[in-house]
Amino acid sequence: MAPVSVVKVGGNELDAPAFLDGLAAAVAGFAGPLVLVHGGGKEISAALDRYGLEVRFVDGLRVTSPEAMAVMEMVVCGTINKRLVGRLLAAGARAIGLSGVDLGLLRCVPHRPGGADLGRVGAVTAVDAAAIIDMLGLGWLPVFAPVALGADDGLSYNVNADMVAEAIAGAIGETELVFVSNVPGVILGGAVAPQLDAAAVAAAIESGEISGGMVPKVRAALAALGAGAASVRITNLAGFSDGGTRFVR
Repeated sequence: MAPVSVVKVGGNELDAPAFLDGLAAAVAGFAGPLVLVHGGGKEISAALDRYGLEVRFVDGLRVTSPEAMAVMEMVVCGTINKRLVGRLLAAGARAIGLSGVDLGLLRCVPHRPGGADLGRVGAVTAVDAAAIIDMLGLGWLPVFAPVALGADDGLSYNVNADMVAEAIAGAIGETELVFVSNVPGVILGGAVAPQLDAAAVAAAIESGEISGGMVPKVRAALAALGAGAASVRITNLAGFSDGGTRFVR
């Protein structure tokens, strides 16, 4: 089988028909096996608000009570995942909607950064890479919602979508992880930097060339390399196939 690409798409654009159509066309036209991971973003927050549940984040992670988990799972595994799968099927991709609970594909433990109690927020500890590779071998396109199965309690957990993508890419090995963003890549000197390593990223952050919302994006890219991805790109839909900024070890 050809090298696998793992693509992570944030949740904030996934209710926009034009973006969905563009993403579906890009994925369906992509050469090679691909795994797609999506977030939930504003649709989860809106649903929690409708149910009168608190929307709160700690260090970018959504605090998730059991009640919030039920709503989050309904939205991200149901509404968003099936909407995305439907568009992909219409574009010709053999997409199958999944969460980490299905087949126990993603197992996790509670995530407690700095000892903070975030509720039902998980950190992935195991990925059934063999099952995912089998799906790819059948020509299927696995589409993952960011929910995993508790390794010790059998409960479902909310997992940051970047962390899900990193875990899958690392478990499969020798993958390219692509973060689809709303920017064409990392802009340095007025142009998209074609390639960066950890030293170049650190220097650009120190100088202020990389700032604001791009800082967590590039740090996530470097974390993915550390998790085992062979290379990582940050790009937009226009650069989906081979554009954007590539991060290498």
